[in-house]
Amino acid sequence: MIQVHHIKYLREFEGKSLRSIANETGHDFRTVKKYDEMDDLNEHVQRRKKTSKLDPYKPKIDEWLEEDKKVKAKQRHTARRIYKRLCEEYPNFPLSERTVRAYVRKKKKELYSNEGYLPLDHPGGEAQADFGQAEFIEKGKGTTLHYLNLSFPYSNGGYFQLFRGENLECLLEGLKNIFEHIGKVPRRIWFDNLSPVVKKILDGGEREVTEKFYRFCLHYGFEPVFCNPGCGNEKGNVENKVGYNRRNFFVPIPRIENLEDYNKELLILSEKDMERPHYRKEKSIKELFLEEKKKMLLLNEKPLDISRVQKAKTDKYGMLRFENNRYSVSPKHAETEVWLKIGARERSTEITSVRNRF
Repeated sequence: MIQVHHIKYLREFEGKSLRSIANETGHDFRTVKKYDEMDDLNEHVQRRKKTSKLDPYKPKIDEWLEEDKKVKAKQRHTARRIYKRLCEEYPNFPLSERTVRAYVRKKKKELYSNEGYLPLDHPGGEAQADFGQAEFIEKGKGTTLHYLNLSFPYSNGGYFQLFRGENLECLLEGLKNIFEHIGKVPRRIWFDNLSPVVKKILDGGEREVTEKFYRFCLHYGFEPVFCNPGCGNEKGNVENKVGYNRRNFFVPIPRIENLEDYNKELLILSEKDMERPHYRKEKSIKELFLEEKKKMLLLNEKPLDISRVQKAKTDKYGMLRFENNRYSVSPKHAETEVWLKIGARERSTEITSVRNRF
């Protein structure tokens, strides 16, 4: 610092050139020029990079944790398991489990902090979808049915519809019923990687979806968003809603005579449930839901036919087999190739129309 002060003194107060100062002080010209242009004379603490005995093992730990991102959470490494593996692979491993735990905890925060989890303060007009199961008595017989839940995280409102399965027709029929009931469509909807929807997860996380689901999204205009594999917690609002609906609407076990009529009742019950206060915001769920409806998309006035068309062949009695069930068509259609129009309204495999191929 004394040298810097001397160079600046010769330059500022004696008016000497940089070359003459270099000759007088014996410093290189570039050094003199650097000191002359220095305008920050604050003292800076030089921090030495800390080294750790764990450094040689960190690449291996990182490799294991990266691989964990490809599997479900229940089968990922715990810090204890990583410590044991290090001891197995390196017989003279010199560090304690506590040291390994600290690094694993820090590394997991880095790996999972940017994986696309939904923010706690959800923007209005967006939704999350998921199925749940419950027991019912339908026409006097006990059965397990599936209910599609569509929740709205901003308001904590939601609707649900009941079906016999979780196939694509059930998903689309349930969404369509809710859209038509509220007269609006969420801008975005979060889904799991349902097999009837997602054909393949591509490199970079993009999804290749079925053509029918893609047409449904285009028709109603919403953006589908898919959770990371094994990370259903990314749509935690609807996960909670699945349990809430089961506890509050399906206890005691409901008795159903007509599934279509029951689904209409569920839409009304869903709206009545929104009259309760929001768990955090100082408004009712209904008030908040009406606010976020303003941010949703207008409903396409032309309904989309979501039924599935598939070929089948009848036997000599006019019967056909479809998804492990036998159906009677008509003796006049015996040993004939027919088209089935399959919807979700009454049964997940209900045949709603049959016609000859020719």
